[in-house]
Amino acid sequence: MKYVTFKKKSGEIRAGLLNDDCIIDLFEASEGLLPTSLLAIIEEYDKYQTKTNALIKKNPTIGVYQREAVTLLAPLPRPISIRDFYAFEEHVKTSRGRRGLDIVPEWYEIPVFYFTNHLAVKGTGESIEAPPNCEWLDFELEIACIIGKEGKDIKSEDAHKYIFGYCIMNDWSARDLQAKEMKVGLGPSKGKDFATTLGPYIVTKDELEKFKTESGYNLIMTAKVNGRQLSEGNFESIYYSFEKMIEHASTGVTLYPGEVIGSGTVGTGCILELGTDVHRWLQSGDEVELAINGLGKITNTIK
Repeated sequence: MKYVTFKKKSGEIRAGLLNDDCIIDLFEASEGLLPTSLLAIIEEYDKYQTKTNALIKKNPTIGVYQREAVTLLAPLPRPISIRDFYAFEEHVKTSRGRRGLDIVPEWYEIPVFYFTNHLAVKGTGESIEAPPNCEWLDFELEIACIIGKEGKDIKSEDAHKYIFGYCIMNDWSARDLQAKEMKVGLGPSKGKDFATTLGPYIVTKDELEKFKTESGYNLIMTAKVNGRQLSEGNFESIYYSFEKMIEHASTGVTLYPGEVIGSGTVGTGCILELGTDVHRWLQSGDEVELAINGLGKITNTIK
């Protein structure tokens, strides 16, 4: 299933399901049996999944809207948290290599992450404003998984049970601010604090089974700027699986439904890695489109 959060013309914000070209308002179509918030549905998915499935089979006639009649928001406009990992070897090797650095041995020992601003989440179609004094604005092509079940000290072999679904993630980066603050020896702060795009919907994990291979998921990931394709990678090339990331994130810590785990940037998935000879840093008016097989596409314009 493809779950969305959307805004009606009346201004009401609701959880919905994407069904072909229509969006089903889960609260309205269920006559109040399902919550208005997607986070509330995820938090008690075992309880609400049966009602959702029954609603789809019923083929509701009320609470159904054409996609163009509503505004899609980020599926989780205010997630519980966002941990962003650094899990694609090609990205790490190339981006560090451009700064004259090798991959440190510790990268192969632990899947590291940082916390980004879960209160600065954007949806597809929203404009992105660069932070003050930023001249090196960049996109980052990533996949995110959404935690659907509470757990602590989760083993990687059990971690799939805790995944609700997946969506596209753009970890916007102010590279000049980031480069300066990282010299202090702590993680990124204002270079990553201003925006993260999630969307356009959350695809439940069962829908990706058809893409599954022995080494992961065969999902082609692309990025375009102003219609020109700059990046192409594959989720299958990830070094640390989401199961390994969840194991690490949950060590000694409880994960909760609605937390977001970002994969980090796929190989070639940002200007920092490609180099400004391939494309300049982003400027006002640029349109950035990220697309992933099975997960749709998100588009944002720089303000």
